[in-house]
Amino acid sequence: MAKLIITVITIMWLIPTIGLFITSMRPVWESKTSGWWTFFSNPVVTGDNYAEVLTGGTSLPDGIIPFLFNTLAVAIPATVIPIVVACMAAYALVRIPFRGTTLIFVSIIALQVIPIQMVLLPLLDLFNNGWSLGPIPIMPNLDNPETGRSLLMNTYVPLWIVHIVVALPIAVFLMHNAISRLPRELFDAAKIDGASHYVIFRRLVLPLAMPAIAAFAIFQFVWVWNDYIVALTYASGSPDVAPVTRYLAYLSGSMGVNQHLMTAGAFISMLIPIAIFFALQRHFVRGLTAGALEG
Repeated sequence: MAKLIITVITIMWLIPTIGLFITSMRPVWESKTSGWWTFFSNPVVTGDNYAEVLTGGTSLPDGIIPFLFNTLAVAIPATVIPIVVACMAAYALVRIPFRGTTLIFVSIIALQVIPIQMVLLPLLDLFNNGWSLGPIPIMPNLDNPETGRSLLMNTYVPLWIVHIVVALPIAVFLMHNAISRLPRELFDAAKIDGASHYVIFRRLVLPLAMPAIAAFAIFQFVWVWNDYIVALTYASGSPDVAPVTRYLAYLSGSMGVNQHLMTAGAFISMLIPIAIFFALQRHFVRGLTAGALEG
């Protein structure tokens, strides 16, 4: 009975993906006049939708490839940097005793309750006008006097900063719980053998915490890859740095009339996150258990 229920749920989850793929393969006139389920009674397919999305056409002349590279340029640093920083911070909180460890950890965890929508405009103002604490400049004003715009605009830097800032609290939480589960005897034995913190971190912590690292990497990469609100706020004026979600918004056209192109573009954009998931899936369940359910 349980297998039957799981099979039914799996099929229900796959139905939207099947509809997306069929719509992406149907000619434009078929997509606009009938639902995707009519494909089974009148199977007509074409590759024109994918050709236009990949090579460019009436919607955007450059095609989807530059936007995929932009998304990779945003997603890879926004995934790797939080992992590196969170691992080091978690190791320090767990294995380097100092006063205030618990307070710092609780403060970091408390930052998770802040919605990303609340930090978008303050950070945008910070990037444009800088910030100072009284007479002490914390971040300089980076406005270009010739253009009147911030030097950070039309670059990947604001996207990196926002995604990293938002991801760090949950990353530290997951890595802290994963590292705290490691046997203390391993660290004591390493210290007796004269290993430094760097050696312990590189040779013990990172390999043993790999399941949690892989689980967070999947979540963070997929979240950044599918992000639209940050891209809309910080990359809306420059197609040179706009990710693939901006391209899909362009493809939708007025009132979604280009659904044949949007579904083709969406299916292409799914391929890289799916490949990342399958590459790291063997760590996924163990990482969730180690990093989120135990502490």
